[in-house]
Parts: sequence; structure tokens; C-alpha cells
Amino acid sequence: MTRISPVPLSRRRLLGAALGTAALAGAGAAPAASAAPRSTGAIRHILLQGGAVNVRDIGGYRAAGGRVRYGAVYRADALSKVTDADVATLGGLGLRQVVDFRVPLELRYDGADRLPPGLAPTSRPVSDNGLYAQLLGVIAAGDPATQEELLGNGKAAAFMRGVYPMFVSDTDNRAQFAATLHDIAYGGRGALLYHCTSGKDRTGWATYVLLRLLGVGRQDAVADYLASNTFRAAYDARTRAALAQSGQMQNPDLLIPVQEVRVEYLAAALDQVHDDYGSLGRYVREGLGVDRRTVARLRARLVG
Repeated sequence: MTRISPVPLSRRRLLGAALGTAALAGAGAAPAASAAPRSTGAIRHILLQGGAVNVRDIGGYRAAGGRVRYGAVYRADALSKVTDADVATLGGLGLRQVVDFRVPLELRYDGADRLPPGLAPTSRPVSDNGLYAQLLGVIAAGDPATQEELLGNGKAAAFMRGVYPMFVSDTDNRAQFAATLHDIAYGGRGALLYHCTSGKDRTGWATYVLLRLLGVGRQDAVADYLASNTFRAAYDARTRAALAQSGQMQNPDLLIPVQEVRVEYLAAALDQVHDDYGSLGRYVREGLGVDRRTVARLRARLVG
């Protein structure tokens, strides 16, 4: 098991790690790459050394007319702290485009992606309903009573349930997801990778929608969404341990509902889909502006 680094961790690095920015690895705690699962069912995990622990291929699932192809679309957490070796690994994926769903505060705090030569991230910020800023404040305060008041008694999970409906109801958020789906459908040769900070919420919703569009069954699409808990578990546990060790959080387990993905969070987005559009198909057509021709194009490119 990877141990917490004896190197003192700055407040900024610990806050970054708590929010999934891969800063803990940058502070000297080696990422548990050797312990990270290489696959979960159909999932092909891309092992990196620089703290990005949730990088994976969306291929392999049974879909309408075949299986989702490997090597066409990748989902990830932030690529800000990846190593030179990781950049080379990313270069081997044949990427033509990287889409970054992070908001400006996340970029200012954690930094831009480190990408192979010739690639620059496409910024498409999707609102997190102020989650990142609020967590920065509550952890930085270092006050157990305040942290308990804001995150305890189910409040952290309730906040997460409030974030997900905005993926559906917010006009700007829909535009960002729609543009990404169109890029996957009509972009040039090569693979597309999209990510947010932890690669689990905004990235998880985008992947769920895409897999369902491709004809992947709901059970498999939900399993792919929940797999973030498997890939992030060891990293997130080390982060909580480091926050306790530093004295910034007396009860870092308050962060677990924020660090995890849960079916109830996904259900909150799907409930919003039902309320606003009646069905996922109408959300895709009317909310995202993805017509049948584009869906057919996505299936032709990604399923075989």
C-alpha cells in the first residue's frame, strides 16, 4: 500500500487533492499506479503516474449493432499534474482533441492540462453549481464545527444531488455537452478525450448520455458511471488521511459524499431530464440539439 508522504503538504496542495486535482501526487506521495485496477469488466484503464487515476477508454460495451470501439473516445480526470512519461502515454492514444469541462476557478487553482505536442485543450466549462469554490472555503477554514455544519448530516450528498440537475437544465451546460458530442461525431481522424477535475460527475454524465446514445444498456452505462469509485478509491482515501494528518479536517470522511459518485446523483439528473423533456431521447434531440443524423454518425464511428 502506498504510504502518505512524509514531505509536509501545503494547504494549497491538500485542498487541491481533496478536490480531485491530483496535487497530492505532486506533493511527493507517489500515486498508487501499481495498485490501480487495469480493468473493471469491459473497462480499459489508462495507467498514468501523475495522479490522474480515472483515465479510461469508453469502449468495450455491447451496443446497438455491435460493441463500442476501443481507441475512439476517452474519459479522464484532470491532466494538470501528469508526468513527462504520462504525456508520452497520452501521445500514444492518437488523440486529436481534448475537451476540458472545468470552470475557470479550477483552472486557476490546478493549472492547465499537460498534453502531447500539437494538442491544446478545448475549454468547455460546465458549471459545478459552486461546489469547487465552496469546498475550497470550508476546508481552508479548518474549523471542525463549520465543516460539520456545511457537510454533515447528509448535506454534502444533498449538495451533490443539486449539482446534477444543472447538467440538464442549464442552457450553457447543455451547449458544452452538445458541442462535445458533435465533435465526436464529425471530428477528424483520431480519438477525443474529455474530462473535468475528478472525471466522475460532469465527465460521468457526458459518458452516460453518450453510451446510451450508442445503444449501450442502462445497466452497463450505470456501471461505467459507478466505476469512478473503484478507480478513485485509494487516491481519495489517501487524501482524506493527509487532511486529517495536517489538522485541516478533524473528520475528513465528511468529504466522502463529494468524492464518490452515487446512483442517487445520476438519478437527480435523469429526474430533471424527465421533468424537462419526458425522455432521454427528447433531451438529446431538443435539449442538446443532437439530431438523428448525428446519432447515426456517432454509432457509425463508435460501434462495430
